[in-house]
Amino acid sequence: MIRKLKLREMSIEAPYAECYNLYFTGVKGARIRVQLIKPKKIEKTCPAILSFHGYSWYSGDWSDKFALVAAGFIVAAMDVRGQNGYSEDVGGVKGNTVHGHIIRGLDGKKEDLLYRQVFLDTAELAKIIANMPEVDSRRIAAMGFSQGGGLALACASLSPYISRVISVYPFLCDYKRVWEMDLAKDAYEEIRTYFRFRDPLHEREDEIFTKLGYIDVQHLAKWIKAEVLMVTGLMDTICPPSTQFAAYNKIQSKKQMLIYPDFGHEQIFFLNDKIFMYFMEMLK
Repeated sequence: MIRKLKLREMSIEAPYAECYNLYFTGVKGARIRVQLIKPKKIEKTCPAILSFHGYSWYSGDWSDKFALVAAGFIVAAMDVRGQNGYSEDVGGVKGNTVHGHIIRGLDGKKEDLLYRQVFLDTAELAKIIANMPEVDSRRIAAMGFSQGGGLALACASLSPYISRVISVYPFLCDYKRVWEMDLAKDAYEEIRTYFRFRDPLHEREDEIFTKLGYIDVQHLAKWIKAEVLMVTGLMDTICPPSTQFAAYNKIQSKKQMLIYPDFGHEQIFFLNDKIFMYFMEMLK
């Protein structure tokens, strides 16, 4: 069931695009904000792209999506709850928590894990977009970099509406491997922080990593039915390549990986052009 939608037109515009703030009610009553950008002239149903952003960031500038809209796509970019956009974190507070989301809820039931709620937000968004009359529900893609790449995979695993995925160096994969490689730093630093303050002798290590498994994208990947394009840089020390492969190897649908030996967790030359052309195949 789609719950309590609200659509607000924004003043920013282009000759070929209309911009809206879309709000919907997610898990536990959180209000989730989405940038919704549509072509001004829609003569037949359009393909759609769901866009998910990096950790602690937000959905970005409106104009970032204009090229895809000009090409004929409807684009929906979701602010992750509690990070730097306008979606709510209702785990006791409203507003931004920004960091600590992997371990948020780890002291409670697995249903309390914040990323469980975020994963379900992505699936709810897919359902909302698929039910819009101007959207071709057979042609919906999910994409993102880092956290966004992990959420794109999670969305495809939970929603039957996703037909294509682009996941660039995905975050949220194989926490235990991150720990074993001594790379619980940067984006994964909060895992080390949790042990320091909650289990300094690591007496509960197995229990903790088992619970984190409920929000580990590698364990969702086997349910993906969409075609997947994953991108990894072998020099990535923020989201180690082996953790990304943990998810990729479990995908059973059509898939491809682009490997960049000399790049890490950074902008990759000419990659955006490849992504754009991959999406353009959906218009044929």
